[in-house]
Amino acid sequence: MSLKRSDKNTNGNGAPPSDAAGEPKYRDNADINAKIDAYIQANPKEWAYIQGLPRERLERMMVLQQVNKLDRRARIRATVAAQLDANPELKEAYKKLVKNLPAEQQEHAMMSIASRTLRTVNPRQQQQQSKGARI
Repeated sequence: MSLKRSDKNTNGNGAPPSDAAGEPKYRDNADINAKIDAYIQANPKEWAYIQGLPRERLERMMVLQQVNKLDRRARIRATVAAQLDANPELKEAYKKLVKNLPAEQQEHAMMSIASRTLRTVNPRQQQQQSKGARI
């Protein structure tokens, strides 16, 4: 079952809305549930391992995934910032693209556009080939 809390549908204190019994309501997506069910059927040993884990361990695993995701974003952002700092003309071009946004959104938008553009210009496979395959 896919459980995801929607920040848009909160009761004002950041918690998801509750039903009559006080239980939080979560969104349910049939497509995602089907993918999860297919994965479980294809990997019964892994599913049994996950079911056997203590709750605290599962919670910590989810937090670790979030930490890793944030670390990855920070590394990508640092790489993009370094590439923009190395090419002032490119940085100015991106600043022109975001000049009409509010000041607090400009930096984020510029990094987002730059990272997508750089990913398109230098796909990951090409980067690995030029640097040699990593193991």
